[in-house]
Amino acid sequence: MRKPDYQRDGITLYCADCLEVLPELSGVDAVVTDPPYGIEFSGSNASTREWSGFDGDDGTLDIRSILSMDCPVVAFGANCYPEQLPHRGRWLCWDKRTIDGACDAMLGSPFEMAWCNRRSGFDKIVRVLHGGVVNADGGKRVHPTQKPVAVMLAAISWGCALSQTILDPFMGSGTTGVACIKTGRHFIGIEKDPTYFATAVKRIDAALDIDRDSLWSARELAEQQRELF
Repeated sequence: MRKPDYQRDGITLYCADCLEVLPELSGVDAVVTDPPYGIEFSGSNASTREWSGFDGDDGTLDIRSILSMDCPVVAFGANCYPEQLPHRGRWLCWDKRTIDGACDAMLGSPFEMAWCNRRSGFDKIVRVLHGGVVNADGGKRVHPTQKPVAVMLAAISWGCALSQTILDPFMGSGTTGVACIKTGRHFIGIEKDPTYFATAVKRIDAALDIDRDSLWSARELAEQQRELF
């Protein structure tokens, strides 16, 4: 079995191809991820630099085994690969702009969609201003498709609120991991690009270092909430 490249305080990270690591994993309660969409992304944004494309973003990446896992699954960009979805599910729409339209001229897509394998409940809209030179988390982005932590927090609370250990097989810069730390969850992240993996490690280390006491309090609260159901 492949050994993790990073382990600390309930966080386990692998710098590897997720399709090679996944068959060996156990103890996963939910998946929250942002895989390559199959859109051959490349470009730039005004706040950072030119970005190269992603391995697997040529439309040939088959993630049906992940989408069909027997646990809650939330996958961003699924409207770009609908042929792989096992059923209709439910949808989260991330609205990146202001309600009054003040930022309608902002660069980039005005919204993104995430699919969840839940069959009951309702679709959801999350509004987090983010686009062009605006970074909802502040500072410069460290990944071209980096999601704000608030968006991943919303995805977790909507799609897998009772899950303790969350997997992101396409971890990127580690935003899902940071969201898990903030809500007292354990996290397993996999990223094959060594540069983005190193960035994720730095972000996760920083999140763990902020306040260890509040981390464990959050985990105790999360466990109490799960016991109510």
